[in-house]
Amino acid sequence: MRISVIGCGYLGAVHAACMAKLGHEVVAIDVDERKISELQAGRSHFFEPGLPELLHEVLQTGRLKFSSNIADARGSQVHFLCVGTPQRKGEYAADLKYVDAAFSSLIDALEAGNLVVGKSTVPVGTAARLADDLLERFPEATLAWNPEFLREGFAVKDTLSPDRLVYGVPSGEDGHRATEQLDEVYAGPMGLGTRRLVVDYATAELVKSAANSFLATKISFINAMAEVCDAAGADVTLLADAIGMDDRIGRKFLNAGIGFGGGCLPKDIRAFMARAGELGADQALTFLREVDDINLRRRIRVVELTRQLVGGSLLGKRITVLGVAFKPNSDDVRDSPALSIAAQLQLQGADVTVTDPEALSNAKGRFPELTYEPDFNAAVTKANALLVLTEWDQYRSLSPADLASQVTSKNILDGRNVLDPVQWRAAGWTYQGIGRP
Repeated sequence: MRISVIGCGYLGAVHAACMAKLGHEVVAIDVDERKISELQAGRSHFFEPGLPELLHEVLQTGRLKFSSNIADARGSQVHFLCVGTPQRKGEYAADLKYVDAAFSSLIDALEAGNLVVGKSTVPVGTAARLADDLLERFPEATLAWNPEFLREGFAVKDTLSPDRLVYGVPSGEDGHRATEQLDEVYAGPMGLGTRRLVVDYATAELVKSAANSFLATKISFINAMAEVCDAAGADVTLLADAIGMDDRIGRKFLNAGIGFGGGCLPKDIRAFMARAGELGADQALTFLREVDDINLRRRIRVVELTRQLVGGSLLGKRITVLGVAFKPNSDDVRDSPALSIAAQLQLQGADVTVTDPEALSNAKGRFPELTYEPDFNAAVTKANALLVLTEWDQYRSLSPADLASQVTSKNILDGRNVLDPVQWRAAGWTYQGIGRP
C-alpha cells in the first residue's frame, strides 16, 4: 500500500521504517527539516537498537522517503498520525496541539477513500472529536484509531511482530472498510499470528491509557513493598519471586528500584487522571495519584540511602552515577529517575559524575551543571560511592574486584537490584540494595 506517516519522532520514525520493511511504499513527513535530512541520510536522531540498520535497508529499496512537505502525503491510501502528546505545562492534562496541527495540515492532502489513522496516545474522546471534524471538512475519508504499544529498546520488534493490534473504528460500512484497510497494512504480522481486536473509538483510546496505568501500578506496588521490607528487614526480591509464582500476578514488572520514568508512563497516567476528572469519573482513578507519589518517593529515598552510604553527609563526596537513561537500550532521559537523583545529589553538595553508554548528550541538555564522563574508568576513579541507576548489561556484569583499586571508598548502591550482594560484600564492598536487608 501507499502510506504516509505524519511526525518523525520516536514513534513515527520507527513506524515508517517498519511499514517500508513490510513492503509498503512510505513517505514520512515532519516540519523539522534537520530531522528529515538526517533520517533521509539513514541516521536516527535517537538511539534505538536495530533502527539504523533497518533505515539503511529500506532506504536502499526506495520504498521509504522523508519529506518536510505535507503535500507529499497526497497519493497515499492510509495516513498515520504519529506525533507527540506531552503533558501541558503546569497541568496533568495532555497537550494535543501537535495532534490537532498534524490533522489539520493533512486535510488538504486527502483523497476520496483515504483512511486517517491515529497512533498517538490521546485522552478518550479525541478520536470522536476528530472524526466529527473530518466528516465536516472531508467526508470522503474515514478516521480510525490504532494505539501503539512500543517498548523503548524493542520498538522495531514490537512494530514488526506486535503482541496485539487494536483498531478503533466507526460503526457501519465505514468501520468495515477501515478494518479491511488496516488488515492490508498489517497483513505481514497478522500472517504470523498477531491477534487483532476491533473496537469503538473510546475503547481503543482507553486501551493504551489503561495498559500504562496497570504497568505503573505494578511497579509502584513492588516499590511500596520495598518500603515495607526496609522497615521489616525483609527482602523484596525474594518477596517478588514468591508472589510472582502466582500466575494471576506474574513476575514481570515486579522489580523494585528507583521507579519508572520516560516519555510515556508518567505523563500518560497523569493525563488519564485529568481526563477522568473531566468526564466526572475522577474517583475511579484516585489510586493513580498514590502510584505517582510512590514513584516520586523512590528518588528521595535513593538520595537518603546514598547519604547514609557515604557516612551521613554528601558535602564534597564524589558520587559516580552509572546510567541516566530511564531504561537500558535507550538514550531517553525524559522524566528519568536516575537523572533526577543525580541532580538532587549535586544540589545537596555532592560532586556528581555521570556516565552512560548512550544518554549523556540528552542528559547534558537537561542538567548541564553535572559532570559527564563517557569513559567508564575515568568516571569511577576516586569515587566515594557508585550508584547503579540504569541496568545496562555492562553495569550488571561489573567486577567488584576490578573496581576496588579504582575507587576511594568501596561503596555501591544498587538502584535496580541487579547485582549479587553476596559477591560484592565478599569482595569488601558496602552494598546497598533497594528493599533488601
